[in-house]
Amino acid sequence: MSPLHLQKTLLLLPLLFLTLLHHSAWAKVEVQVEESVEAYLGDSAQITCLYNFTDVESEPRLVMIQWFVRVSGSSSRIRIFYGDGDQQIVDNNTDYSGRIEVTSDGRESKLSIQDVRLQDEREFLCQINGLSAGNAEGRTHLRVFATPEAPLIEGVSSGISVTNELPSKVASCETRNGFPKPNITWYRNGSPLNSEPGHVNVLILVTRDSSGFFSVQSTLEYKVLKEDKDSQFTCELSFFVPGAIRTAESSSVNVTVHYPTTMVELWKDSPQGLVKEGETVELRCQGDGNPPQPFTFSREQELDVDLESSHGDVLTLSPVSRKDSGIYQCRPLDSEGNSDVKGEMQLTVHYLDPAVVVPKESEVMLRGEELTATCNALSSLKTSTVWYKDGKHVGTGNTLHLKDATYQTTGEYICEVTVPSLPALHTSGSVNIIVQGGPQLVGSDQDVQLEEAAGRTVNLSCEARGRPLPSLSWSLSSSQSYQEVVSRSNDHEALSVVSVLVTADFSAVCNASNDLGTESKTFSIRAIPRLTSATPFSPAEGSGIIIVVIILSLLLLAILGSVLYFLHKKGKIPCGRSGKQEITKEKTTKDDIVVEMKSTTKTEDTVLLKAVNGDKPNDQ
Repeated sequence: MSPLHLQKTLLLLPLLFLTLLHHSAWAKVEVQVEESVEAYLGDSAQITCLYNFTDVESEPRLVMIQWFVRVSGSSSRIRIFYGDGDQQIVDNNTDYSGRIEVTSDGRESKLSIQDVRLQDEREFLCQINGLSAGNAEGRTHLRVFATPEAPLIEGVSSGISVTNELPSKVASCETRNGFPKPNITWYRNGSPLNSEPGHVNVLILVTRDSSGFFSVQSTLEYKVLKEDKDSQFTCELSFFVPGAIRTAESSSVNVTVHYPTTMVELWKDSPQGLVKEGETVELRCQGDGNPPQPFTFSREQELDVDLESSHGDVLTLSPVSRKDSGIYQCRPLDSEGNSDVKGEMQLTVHYLDPAVVVPKESEVMLRGEELTATCNALSSLKTSTVWYKDGKHVGTGNTLHLKDATYQTTGEYICEVTVPSLPALHTSGSVNIIVQGGPQLVGSDQDVQLEEAAGRTVNLSCEARGRPLPSLSWSLSSSQSYQEVVSRSNDHEALSVVSVLVTADFSAVCNASNDLGTESKTFSIRAIPRLTSATPFSPAEGSGIIIVVIILSLLLLAILGSVLYFLHKKGKIPCGRSGKQEITKEKTTKDDIVVEMKSTTKTEDTVLLKAVNGDKPNDQ
């Protein structure tokens, strides 16, 4: 107590004593305060102290009010304020000097604390001295709150194996600078995790710095299961605020869970669709273990032989053949002899063998015979067969029937075998059919009747088919001579054209013969008298242009002959010996008229040859 306070107290003692004697039996003071007051760090706090007196006569004239704080950790107290009817004094050299203010109105005293600090978390006492009414005091606990920092969670970076016997560290959660001490709760997929021996352990570390703030670090140890590979772990911070409890949730973390492979799947990664011989096949194996394990590949037929894998989970087969068909299996290296943990699939390599045609390569037939050719190709799939000759479709199916063979039947027959479900598979084969037989003359008439003017040259054409190639020969009657002007042939056809000077009626026979027979064609030529000196008409078979030329030539000859005859009758054309026309008349009958036209042999031959070549003959 200061000297000034002591002096004032001594001066008041007599008065207090008299008053006490007068009122001791009649007055009493009562104090009422809140049990606790709450405030945020840095804010202001106000503690109200209510008091009254019980006095049958009158209220005391003098009231002294004092505020104290209890020293932390002891029962001693420190006064921070004194007041009476004359003065209001804030004690110096305390934690509250300059931070508090007290107001009183005879019924209550209010203590206001500015800039609340953590050290203000203590007990405040309000003491009322009513002189003759006695003393009374009330106690209020000031609670200070500091909001902690948001929780910071950190998951373990390494994987956690489900085979660990004890719980493993999953994550840690920390919060700082809170007051009072906050709490941390762990959650898995939104459900709280409580300590459970052998399954869940929560380790708490609480620290308090020199300023009085609390930091809490919580570590979650958890025995993971395979199902936890997708689990989300969070921590929740709960802390006190004036009048309530608030929470703050951290972000979520996922931990890497290591677990052995319990299921394996094997499939064909490429190519898509059906597999054919010669392709590259990739088989991919995948298990449900974590981390993914490399695999060993084998065939069911050769389980003791491991197939090489270039990427650990991919088996490449290149190029594949039908021998690679079979059941393939893959097993993880961590299977530890568990043969049930495997993947398998059936690989089928489809094939189409070269086509086999019967008869092979070539076959000789006689004209009129029948032949059945077959075309087969061994395949793992259903096939389709089509036959072609000279690019034209001639048959469908594995069997080709050739009936009543003719020379036109001769040729190469190609069978194409395809696989409709796998168009990339196709093959082909062929057979060469050769039809043999005796000669077959071209043309419907075997006996040809012709009329030709005497002295003209006629071209006779003979064409025959056959195999072996027929040879053509001519025989003429009446000692007629001929000259072969055209002779050509291919592997089964022969053509011969002869030129004959018509001097009289004759017959010409074309003989076509080979080892299998003979056939002939007869030309009967009747010589008719020549009417004019015009170029004789020589028919050439087989040409429509030559026929037209012949018809035109006949018409011109007829017109020219009529004109010459008319002029002769009028006597305007004299007779002569050389190069002239002579008329010998023995009997005057119209049927005995003879017109003779002479021309050199060279000129006639030239005209005939031109006619054979398709040119129109010129009149001489």
